[in-house]
Amino acid sequence: VTGESIPVSKKIDDKVIGGSVNQTGTVKFRAKEVGAETVLAHIIKLVETAQNSKAPGQRIADRAAAWLVVLAVGAGVAAFLGWYAVAGATLLTALTFAISTVVIACPDALGLATPTAVAVGTGIGAKYNILIKDASTLENTSKINAIVLDKTGTLTEGKPRVTDVIAFDGFTEHDVLRYEASLESGSNHPLAKAILEETERRQALPLEPMEKFESIAGQGLRAVIKGKVVLAGNEKLLRDNGIDLGNAISAFEKFAGEGKTLSLLAIGGVAAGVIAAADPIKPSAKKAVAALKALGLEVAMITGDHEKVAAAVGKELGIERIFSEVLPEDKAKYLKKLQEEGKFVAMVGDGINDAPALAQADIGIAIGAGTDVAKETGNIVLMKSDPYDIVAAIRLSKATVTKMKQNLFWAAIYNVLAIPVAAGAFYNSLGWSLRPEIAALLMSASSIIVATNAVLLKKVESKLKI
Repeated sequence: VTGESIPVSKKIDDKVIGGSVNQTGTVKFRAKEVGAETVLAHIIKLVETAQNSKAPGQRIADRAAAWLVVLAVGAGVAAFLGWYAVAGATLLTALTFAISTVVIACPDALGLATPTAVAVGTGIGAKYNILIKDASTLENTSKINAIVLDKTGTLTEGKPRVTDVIAFDGFTEHDVLRYEASLESGSNHPLAKAILEETERRQALPLEPMEKFESIAGQGLRAVIKGKVVLAGNEKLLRDNGIDLGNAISAFEKFAGEGKTLSLLAIGGVAAGVIAAADPIKPSAKKAVAALKALGLEVAMITGDHEKVAAAVGKELGIERIFSEVLPEDKAKYLKKLQEEGKFVAMVGDGINDAPALAQADIGIAIGAGTDVAKETGNIVLMKSDPYDIVAAIRLSKATVTKMKQNLFWAAIYNVLAIPVAAGAFYNSLGWSLRPEIAALLMSASSIIVATNAVLLKKVESKLKI
């Protein structure tokens, strides 16, 4: 629930958030906040508050089309009165001009201008596993000028993997993995699973049989393997057992500075190696961040993870603005702060702890592999959980809005030019007129032009891929 990829050690009197997962041992805790006071209840309240505070957007095209109906009927009446009462034309002539005016001013092209572009845009999005929940979201996504990315599960895979294995004093990397995996074989800790997976991948099996296995709280593991005492854990465990870290110190400091989770291994009283693990960055994350910056967006990262881990990920991805060690209920506050700076903000997240921020954001983008509450709260759902799809969604929105504006322009300019001709304004001077059947054909043609222009939106598909 905190957004950390590696479990956090807790000691007596520490606060434990409801929804946390206990990996090892047993826990006795006292419930200090229940019901409406729990973290989950606060998250639900924040989501509801943010959603209810959003005013429904008004569709310009719908309002324009409604007024155009009045204009069409009014223009028809004016044309009839002008020709019949003022110019003294026959009743048939006056009715012909009036009917042509009403027909040509029919607002169907203007009414189709936005929906056709939206239909094509959402269809293209669905084809590329980008689910856009409504037309307002498709349009407003183009306005984004700042985006906040959750780290764990959005930019990273969400589970640790072994990144480095270093061996010392005559031991091999296979030795380090095999002995460490032997100690970790009975553990459910994510780091233990990562070590076992890496051991199997490198074919460093079989595991060694153990004796006198012991788990030392907050430090690591101890056992006897092949008659030698084997220790695996943190720096304190080895120092407390009189192990000279020697060559391990430089590697330890290097990996720790990169925000990686470390396990030191000692065999028979000698430092044998160090294993470093980290939550790996998704393959497309770096390109996605670069592309977002190229679109002119301010990119920030938010996480409940430790400052060092967040800084290491941010440095690799090229993200300068980082909010780390943020509590689940506080994420929405950071979004609100950006909005108060005058920015139109999008939030991308995958967990229940991201739901309030997704609701607070102007545009909430949920990762498809995340929790149901995140997907329910987000305005856009990226079904492939690929960070680059964020870029694709924004580009699709910008292209769709461009088509909307083009359609609105052609539909409006068509009516502005056609109504005077249909009303007979140029009949006496230039001999121009439109019979009702011709006006009907031209009106239909305008709708076809608008629909065809919307279909041309498919050209944007080439820009939606990496």
